Amino acid sequence: MSASEPHETGPPAVPASAAPEAEAPVTTASEAPIATQFLAPDETFDDNDSAIGEDSLSSTASIASSIFKFRVENGRTYNGYGDRTYFMPNDEIERDRLDLQHHLFQLMFGGKIFTAPIDRTKLHRVLDVGTGTGIWAIDMGDAYPEAEVYGVDVSPIQPQFTPPNVKFEIDDLEKPWTFSEGFDFIFSRMITGSFANWKEYIFRCFEFTNPGGYLELQDICLPIHCDDDTLKGTNLEKYGELLLEGSVKLGLALNSALTTKKLMEEAGFVDVVEVIYKWPLNRWPANKHMKEIGLWAHEVTISNLSGLSIALFTHGLGWRIEELEVFLADVRKDMKNSRIHSYWPIYIVHGRKPAVAKE
Repeated sequence: MSASEPHETGPPAVPASAAPEAEAPVTTASEAPIATQFLAPDETFDDNDSAIGEDSLSSTASIASSIFKFRVENGRTYNGYGDRTYFMPNDEIERDRLDLQHHLFQLMFGGKIFTAPIDRTKLHRVLDVGTGTGIWAIDMGDAYPEAEVYGVDVSPIQPQFTPPNVKFEIDDLEKPWTFSEGFDFIFSRMITGSFANWKEYIFRCFEFTNPGGYLELQDICLPIHCDDDTLKGTNLEKYGELLLEGSVKLGLALNSALTTKKLMEEAGFVDVVEVIYKWPLNRWPANKHMKEIGLWAHEVTISNLSGLSIALFTHGLGWRIEELEVFLADVRKDMKNSRIHSYWPIYIVHGRKPAVAKE
């Protein structure tokens, strides 16, 4: 748990919608890894000197015992709550990956855990949707002891010992919400693929956000991107396209972040800001800070590459597990190749509910 308080303000980031058109590649861009920033590759980087490894990184008492009976498939466990199953596993490998991912977001934000301009004096109730291991909710509870923080997920994989102001609940928020009160801040991170109807989810967030409160969504967007031609024709390019195709066929498109800003504005949020960051898939950038982000993004991706892929490829695309593992071996090679300048686009969008409702 983090003892430090997340900063509510920081170095200004450039909204994607307001980014100037670049006349030529800029190699002296700021440390902020926004998508409008040109990332120069490190031409001297040697993969043999890399610290990047292979795929090796390794509720409460009232919850019915049936919730803990996880479904097992292809040697991985998945949530057994309700009438649907999230495509990502919930076993120890995935829990470790989620905690690594939390560190990566803090690294990207310079220690912060959210970007919305929250007024601390007005922060009383916080909701973390898709809390996972609960690490974000716990850090939030530590930093804001005067606020009640609720973490909700379909899998009971959160720790039993938490700050007194943090509570975890097992629920499926794709179904009608039953909260008796609204929230001053609703937050979700990396839950693309969790909701079949993102418009319904965002409109529901607006309904349960208190006047003057904020919603912030942080999510990845497929497919894998590249600003030059080094990704073209690679297994990695094919992997990103197939991953997206599988998710679309399952009705859980992993490019939902493309419409987040528009849907938030339609729901009624104002001052909506969208910033698109880059997570290089290895240490190919010349920029030192981005090289470190690339190291962590590589580990976050490759440490559970099979878990990320199995359901989408077997259920969505009809692949056999043996066929998938052979393909993933080639994908891992491309992910480690510093000559391939690939990255994940990461969309950060926040908006405020007006203090006075519109007529």
